[in-house]
Amino acid sequence: MKKKNVILGLLFVAGAFTASVQAQTIPKEELIFLTSEWKGERFPDGRPRIPDELVARAKNVSIEEAWLVLRNEGYTSQFEGNFKVLNSSQPMAGRAYTAMFMPSRPDVEKNIKDRGKKDGRIGNTNSWPIDKLSKGDIYVADGFGKIEAGTLIGDNLGNSIYAKSGNGVVFNSSARDPEGLARIKGFNAWVREWDPTFLENSVLMGLNTPIRIGKVMVLPGDLVLARDEGVIFIPAHLAQKVVVTAEFLQLRDKFAFDMLREQKFTPGEIDNQWTDKVKEAFLQWLDKHPNEIPMKRAELDEYMKNRTW
Repeated sequence: MKKKNVILGLLFVAGAFTASVQAQTIPKEELIFLTSEWKGERFPDGRPRIPDELVARAKNVSIEEAWLVLRNEGYTSQFEGNFKVLNSSQPMAGRAYTAMFMPSRPDVEKNIKDRGKKDGRIGNTNSWPIDKLSKGDIYVADGFGKIEAGTLIGDNLGNSIYAKSGNGVVFNSSARDPEGLARIKGFNAWVREWDPTFLENSVLMGLNTPIRIGKVMVLPGDLVLARDEGVIFIPAHLAQKVVVTAEFLQLRDKFAFDMLREQKFTPGEIDNQWTDKVKEAFLQWLDKHPNEIPMKRAELDEYMKNRTW
């Protein structure tokens, strides 16, 4: 049975439709297999459950800081740009809840909707992922880049998304009603384009399954960090390393600015490999500025044990 589930999961990842995969979801065992580097808590559906506190801290991480850590870990295809952003001054961070849409065909769409009705799903398939959202999720959907008649949500669905998740969306497709969406306080959206048309000839083929957003493979439970320049998808098992490293670099910069402003060290001393004298000054600076430290001091001390500075 386990072998059968794995085979079905792989077929689904490839985009195949099979009536054996209930509600177009990847089998839980397959999702755990694909995200096996994650050792923490999981949602009932198998997604990694990155702690809320870490997700909140991620909002202060820059795309560049996250990209550098991921690149050093060998993850070179995690960023995607070229989005229209609803509110560019409002960054967004959360756990990915994924959906994959495909161009519709009558026989498949009928089967999908008939089975969805039996499973208690209501409305068009673009609303089904919204019913599954939890607080802290970001609805991430591959709408195969469709713009005209590819609008996965308008302001009505946007209100539901925010009520359930407290976040917004990242779409490889379009959305409609940007003015209405902008009135939803706290909601944000990264979409390929805005378009006034209704969604037509698109059908949900994957729910809580690996998807592609541009050049990125997105797995359910990935940490999504969205800013004005684009979106970076952080594998769950690297979320803590990305956040803590970014926070450390920010502390380094604050210390460096203070030292240069006070002329305690030269730019050459700050910008090169730190000497023991500079390291000691940094540790003293941390003791004098505890409110600048965004993580627990024990977490910072543990991180610095393995830091080459």
